[in-house]
Amino acid sequence: MVYGEHPKYTPEFIAETVRTCYGVKVGNGEIRRININAAPLDIEGFKTVKDAGIGTFQVFQETYHKETYSKYHPGPGIKSNYMWRLNAMDRAFEAGIDDVGIGALFGLYDWRFEVLGLVRHAIYLQDKYGVGPHTISFPRIKPAYGMKLKLPYEVTDEQFKQLVATLRIAVPYTGLIMTARETTEVRNAVIEYGVSQIDAGTRLEIGSYHEERKEKQELNREQFKIGDSRDLDDVIRWLLGRGFIPSFCTSCYRLGRTGEHFMEYAVPGFIGRFCTPNAMLTLAEYLEDYSSEETKKAGYALIEEELSLVKEVKKREEISAKLRMIKEGKRDMLY
Repeated sequence: MVYGEHPKYTPEFIAETVRTCYGVKVGNGEIRRININAAPLDIEGFKTVKDAGIGTFQVFQETYHKETYSKYHPGPGIKSNYMWRLNAMDRAFEAGIDDVGIGALFGLYDWRFEVLGLVRHAIYLQDKYGVGPHTISFPRIKPAYGMKLKLPYEVTDEQFKQLVATLRIAVPYTGLIMTARETTEVRNAVIEYGVSQIDAGTRLEIGSYHEERKEKQELNREQFKIGDSRDLDDVIRWLLGRGFIPSFCTSCYRLGRTGEHFMEYAVPGFIGRFCTPNAMLTLAEYLEDYSSEETKKAGYALIEEELSLVKEVKKREEISAKLRMIKEGKRDMLY
């Protein structure tokens, strides 16, 4: 959930909206993990939001170049304070939040400097708290309605590929998030560079998820132009066709594999022991409850293929049993 910087968006308000969303259940559908992207809070504010049961708290630095930051965030206002924003994750850790996300808005300054800033920030957090960022985001500035701003540091598609590959090599344990800001062509290519999280069916107009889906965006109602307008089922089927298992897993968060415990599994690569089974199980839930028949057929074909690669007989039987239970109507089968 994304919150703007507004006096009404207090920690108490954010916590209330999180609890409200967790309380909504429709059929088999429920929200099991809510990540927050909001303005930096003080320690008490972070504690209030944590008590609502959030997953990851994201704060994007926008740009790590201090002079550029000051140029685009002039005072008055707390957002003009570079260090307040930079130290937000420190306050989050002090408040007990151990899943944090960082990011930079590419196009404000030299992309190489921003990559170095993200990597150095990740190293700092891991050195000081024993926990690096759960996610790193790297959105590029996209045109907005009426925008006339010419960017001196525009990032080309080739540079974008290079920065994603660099982040994956430099911070191998983190989740790399690529949004629908990017075009279908770019996402088709960059998914191979180590991206681990993407969105689909994204709509930016206020209240647009309550409206019938339109073929074209209404840019005068949106923050920026979306590059990939495919709906969720199309993206799921595309991923399946590439041999990827789309995962809706939230088990680590709910079984205590967060913070230092998550790092113990993720850094050496042991987390895959849990990721693949949970990916298969949560994909099966999606196939049963929401997908088209075409996607369902492709999804179960990939699940069977992946299941055959599980060498441990007991583990394979446990996953198979849970898959059968999902087909019978059971949900939330954690592994």
